[in-house]
Amino acid sequence: MRYISASIVIPVKGDFMRKGVVAIDKTGVIKGVYKETDPAVSNVKKEFYDGVLIPGFINAHCHIELSHMLGKTKKGTGLPRFLADVMKQRSAKEKDILAQIEAADKTMYDNGIQAVGDHVNTALSAKTKTNSSIKYHTFVEVMAMTKEDVQVRVDKARDIEFYFDANHASITPHAPYSCSKELFKAFRKLVSEDNILSVHNQESDEENRLYRYKQGEFLDFYKEMGLNADSFKAQARNSIQSYLAHLPKNNPLMLIHNTYMSLKDIDFVERLGRDVYFCVCPKSNLYIEGKLPKILSFVPNQNRMVVGTDSLASNDTLDILEELKVLSSHFSQLDFLQILPWATINGATVLGLADQLGSIEVGKTPGLVLLEGMNNLRLTERVTLKRIA
Repeated sequence: MRYISASIVIPVKGDFMRKGVVAIDKTGVIKGVYKETDPAVSNVKKEFYDGVLIPGFINAHCHIELSHMLGKTKKGTGLPRFLADVMKQRSAKEKDILAQIEAADKTMYDNGIQAVGDHVNTALSAKTKTNSSIKYHTFVEVMAMTKEDVQVRVDKARDIEFYFDANHASITPHAPYSCSKELFKAFRKLVSEDNILSVHNQESDEENRLYRYKQGEFLDFYKEMGLNADSFKAQARNSIQSYLAHLPKNNPLMLIHNTYMSLKDIDFVERLGRDVYFCVCPKSNLYIEGKLPKILSFVPNQNRMVVGTDSLASNDTLDILEELKVLSSHFSQLDFLQILPWATINGATVLGLADQLGSIEVGKTPGLVLLEGMNNLRLTERVTLKRIA
């Protein structure tokens, strides 16, 4: 048994403790969480660390199979151009893709990430995930823009899903700009109520232009890629207000990016009373669009906010701490204790892993991460991370 203490221990659930003590066994299971003065730990040998001890991070959104694309796309081109570049350049030798998947998995673990919501279009990451110290929920993306393609694409996704952990894999629609109304509706019959869905939502204002007016850069993107956009009809409203009603009502849903989501859109989601989480990927949003979501608009949904990195095609790190630093630097109104649950327990909850991860509680295996260089629990560029367990 290890007894680990730090200057400050933040269990996430419950108040932080100065010089708190965490008892953890050799398998990583938390056996006790104690105040410094608790008699139960008065005579035990403790490992003490100068820093802030927290549970391992949850990366709610990643594409690990795109890890070989680091540095291959241009910054600031906007989403349609970025997508075209990814589609044209994602091919590579399988051995190179697999090597970069392995490297990314190790990097995320070293960066204190304990679980990942990973989005795939192939089964290439299956072996890495089976052998990983990280827990994964794999979202197999389905894209179909014509009614005729729906069943073929769904069948292909089912074939891919077979290679992943059956308890932590689900097929899901990719994004409003890549899914027809018929595909969104098909999910009502395809999935059980415990199936987690995720949708890349309003990452670009061009998506809203497509749905409002059937205009904009996505039409050029479809033409360049040889895609049939006949199924899209002008809706005179933003994308979220056009497609959400077609999805199953009772399934947990993670909306990813939300860069151009308005207060009216958020109110629309809330009025539907669905089980919805909002994922932000700050560094990716800045890389692609040069813009962040209106984070303060989401603040009333504190327990519904989660954080992701997206892929190395749109980021130079797979590091949740770095994502939190971006949030802190751009939104000074948010303090560290406010956003830490976004990157821990909230992410574990949406991925169906809250019984194991996301907080330092007896019986869980959350991993332990030390943040060094914090002053008064303020997150600055000088803060670094060390994995403790």
